[in-house]
Amino acid sequence: MVRGMNERVLHGEVLIEASLDEVWNAWTTEAGIKSFFAPDCNIDLRPDGLYEIFFNPEAPPGDRGGEGLRVLALQPMKMFSFTWNAPPSLPSVRDQRTHVILRFFQEDENLVRVTLHHDGWGSGGEWDQAFEYFDHAWNMIVLPRLKYRFQHGPVNWQDPPDLETLAKEAGGE
Repeated sequence: MVRGMNERVLHGEVLIEASLDEVWNAWTTEAGIKSFFAPDCNIDLRPDGLYEIFFNPEAPPGDRGGEGLRVLALQPMKMFSFTWNAPPSLPSVRDQRTHVILRFFQEDENLVRVTLHHDGWGSGGEWDQAFEYFDHAWNMIVLPRLKYRFQHGPVNWQDPPDLETLAKEAGGE
């Protein structure tokens, strides 16, 4: 977590043993998203295209996860940016959007560094809860699952890896 001049920003970073193409596709294709991020999604990879991530695809609309989210910008194999929203448990900020920027750096032939920058946060009340929620979610669940996916194969959503396993493996960089 980085705190700057009156602006809160979440930061995450992970090293992935895979090709740049494989890591890019994990974040930008439906098959890729389903392999580590969530069991379902709706991806239209173009500026203002949908980037919906469904953590609970069987739930009623509005409770499925990252619904109504949009691609902001992309530079293939280098940068990908999209809007994000708070979980349904935080209704006063859920309809507002924050911004996520992913950057991809090829460290060597089979090693990619992914950095995550998440900004656009308000302050107080549910904003503070959402900020703390995503500080944990990005750094203790999502980025470690990405690493897990390339070490062990796609996540089995019927039996996903437990958080303790993810934390242990993420610490092993």
